[in-house]
Amino acid sequence: MSDAPPILLWLRRDFRLHDHPALAAARATGRPVIPVFISDAVVAGSGAAPRLRLGLALAVFGATLAAIGSRLILRRGAALEVLRALVAETGATSVWWSRDLDPAAIARDTAVKAALKAAGIEARSFPGQLLFAPWEVATKTGGPYRVYTPFWKALRGADPGAEVEVVSELRPATTWPDSENLEDLALGAAMNRGAAVLARHAAPGESAAQARLADFLDRKLLAYGTARDLLAEDATSGLSEPLAWGEISPRRIWHAAQARRAEGLPGAEDFLRELLWREFAWHLMYHFPTLGQANWRPEWDAFPWRGESADAERWRRGQTGEPVVDAAMRELYVTGRMHNRARMIVASYLTKHLLTDWRLGLAWFADCLIDHDPAANAMGWQWVAGSGPDAAPYFRIFNPASQAAKFDPEGRYRRRWLGAGRGDLSPGARDFFAAVPRRWQLDPAAPPPAPLVDLAAGRARALAAYAGLRAAPETP
Repeated sequence: MSDAPPILLWLRRDFRLHDHPALAAARATGRPVIPVFISDAVVAGSGAAPRLRLGLALAVFGATLAAIGSRLILRRGAALEVLRALVAETGATSVWWSRDLDPAAIARDTAVKAALKAAGIEARSFPGQLLFAPWEVATKTGGPYRVYTPFWKALRGADPGAEVEVVSELRPATTWPDSENLEDLALGAAMNRGAAVLARHAAPGESAAQARLADFLDRKLLAYGTARDLLAEDATSGLSEPLAWGEISPRRIWHAAQARRAEGLPGAEDFLRELLWREFAWHLMYHFPTLGQANWRPEWDAFPWRGESADAERWRRGQTGEPVVDAAMRELYVTGRMHNRARMIVASYLTKHLLTDWRLGLAWFADCLIDHDPAANAMGWQWVAGSGPDAAPYFRIFNPASQAAKFDPEGRYRRRWLGAGRGDLSPGARDFFAAVPRRWQLDPAAPPPAPLVDLAAGRARALAAYAGLRAAPETP
C-alpha cells in the first residue's frame, strides 16, 4: 500500500472521530486520507452566527486531527474546482463525503459527483447526518410521512444500526497540499463586535458534545418531561449545537437515550420524541425542498402577511415591549441559541400578534443561531405560523404574558436578559448592549419600550385574518 493513491475526505458538517462512517471507511482502506474543508458558495450563503460557529468547529477539529497524526486542509472557492485542483496536486483517485441534505448542498453535491465520475474519479457519499435515510422511510402507500405522530410510531423502536468505532489514527499523505489559514477565511467577520460575546457561549468540539450528552443523561433526563419547558432552568440537552455541526452523531444520542428508556427512566421517551422531530424535519425537507421558502399549505399563499416593517425590526432588536419576547430575542443575540419554548413564543408573536410573514423570522433565526438547522428552522416556523406540515391549529395563538406566567413564574428568565428595571442591567443585558450593532442606537439607560400591540387586540386581529382565509373561495 506504499504507493496507494490518497482519498480526499471532504468535510462539511461532520467534525468528529466517533461514528463517522465516511472517515471510518477511509481509514479502513489503509490508504492515505487527506481531510479537506472548502469555504464555498454554500458556506457563504449561511448566516453570520453559523459561520462564526463553523470557524470554531474547524479550529477544534483541526487540532483533533493533528493529535492523531493528520491535518485539516482548508481551501476556498467553487467546490468542484477546488476538488479538481486537489486531485491534480495530490494524485487522489477518490473523493468521499458525508451527505448533507440541505437543498443547496444536494444541488452542489449532485453536480460535483457527476463531474468527478465523468473524469474517472471515484465520488462516494456516506450517511451520518440522520438516523434513517429519507428515501428508506415510507408510509404503507409508499409516500413520505406528512404528519409527525405516525412517523414517530413507525420509527420509535427502529434500529438505525450500530455506531462506527472511533477513528484513532489516519494514514497521512506522503506530501501534504497547501492549506489556507483559518483566520484568512474570516468566518466570524460578519458578527463584527458581537463575535467575542457570542463565542463565549459556544461549546465547539466532539469532547464538549460528549460531555453534554453525559451530563444530560446523568443529571437532567430524569426530569426532562416536566422541566424542559421552564425557561429559567438548565433542563434541556444543549445537543442541538453539536448536532448541527456533526460534532456528535444522532445515532450516538439515539442509542444512549434508548438504553435509558429500557431502564425505565422517566424523560427518555420525551427526549427521543424530540430527536425524531429533528429527523422528521429533515425527511420533509428532502421530499419537499421548498419547505424553507414556500407555504407548505398552498391556501396560505392568499394570507395577508405583513412584510418588512418597523414592527418586525423592533422584534429583531428585542424592543417589542413584551418582556418575555424581548428577553428571548436578547438571549438569541447574545448566545446564538434560544430556549425551545421561547422560540415558539417569539414566533407566534411575530406571525400572529404582528401578522408578519414567517419567512422574515426564519431568516433572522438563520442569521443568529449557532445551532442553526435548516430543516428544523423551516418546519418550526411554518408549524407555529399555521402554514406548515402537522401545523398548530390556526387558533393557537401563544399569549406571551400567560406563557411567561406559566413557564417563568418567578421571572428569573426575564431578569436574566432584561435586568430588574431601568439602570439595573443584568450581565446578560449588558452583553446584549455590548454585542448589538452601534447603528441600532440602543440606550441601556432608556426605559422599557411600550408594547407594540395590545395582546387581546392582536389576537382578535389574527383570528379575523384567519377567518377570512378559511372563508375565501377555493381557486377553480
